[in-house]
Amino acid sequence: MLVLVTYDVVTKTPIGRKRLRKVAKICENFGIRVQNSVFECVVDATQFKQLQLALQEIIDVEEDSLRFYQLGNNYKSKVIHIGAKETFNVEDTIIL
Repeated sequence: MLVLVTYDVVTKTPIGRKRLRKVAKICENFGIRVQNSVFECVVDATQFKQLQLALQEIIDVEEDSLRFYQLGNNYKSKVIHIGAKETFNVEDTIIL
C-alpha cells in the first residue's frame, strides 16, 4: 500500500534539528521524498507499523507532529501531480 507521511518538527534548538534529521532518515529507509517534509512509502502492514513506531520514538509529541495518509494499493488513481517536479512511480526501480 502507498502511505503518505508528512511531518512538522520544531527546529528552534539543535536537539530539534537533530530530531528532524532522524525523522527524514527513517522516512528515507521506507520511501521517497516528494516534498521537503513529505514522503511516499510503499509498505506492507508490518512495515507501516515499524515506520510508525520508529518515528514515534523520535518525535517530541509536545512540539512535533506526524501525519500518515493510507492511500491503499490502488493509489495511482488517487494521486494527482501538478507543477514543476517531474513525477515518478515510487514502485519503479531507482538507479543511484
